[in-house]
Amino acid sequence: MGYREHIARSRRGVTIALVVVSDSRTRDTDESGPAARRLLEEGGHVIFEQILVGNDGHAIAKAVKGLLANPQVDAIITIGGTGMGKKDITVEVLSGMMEKELNGFGELFRMMSYEQIGTGAIMSRSTAGVAGGKVVICLPGSKSAVELAIKRIIVPEIGHMVTEATR
Repeated sequence: MGYREHIARSRRGVTIALVVVSDSRTRDTDESGPAARRLLEEGGHVIFEQILVGNDGHAIAKAVKGLLANPQVDAIITIGGTGMGKKDITVEVLSGMMEKELNGFGELFRMMSYEQIGTGAIMSRSTAGVAGGKVVICLPGSKSAVELAIKRIIVPEIGHMVTEATR
């Protein structure tokens, strides 16, 4: 079966949990989480939950493990904690949970990001993978990065990703 057939047979309207990781944002000041929610819903997907946790390994792990255990959730998207700073630990926390990494996600995201911001794109450690049979995607915290990834990668592919992760 070719790529087009895979896409045609892929899930539509997957259920996604959003986890915003930040010490500096609150529900009132966060722009990236609401932007992600809006774009995903416009793309035909359902947001199961949107939560905000601090840059704390235990808090991130607890939130994601709880969502991985929930049979209603098909995919988890984290927003924030993918940079080079000392507090940026989302990737380390989630990499330990992933059974499979999708290196191409980060590579493609950085290529697209390079088109927008130039060489600073190398500082993003955005990644994706499969954990507990669910798709897990780690995005940077900036609203423009979230919008780029969701519009150009996630909305077109998330149904296919979930289909493949669950077969």
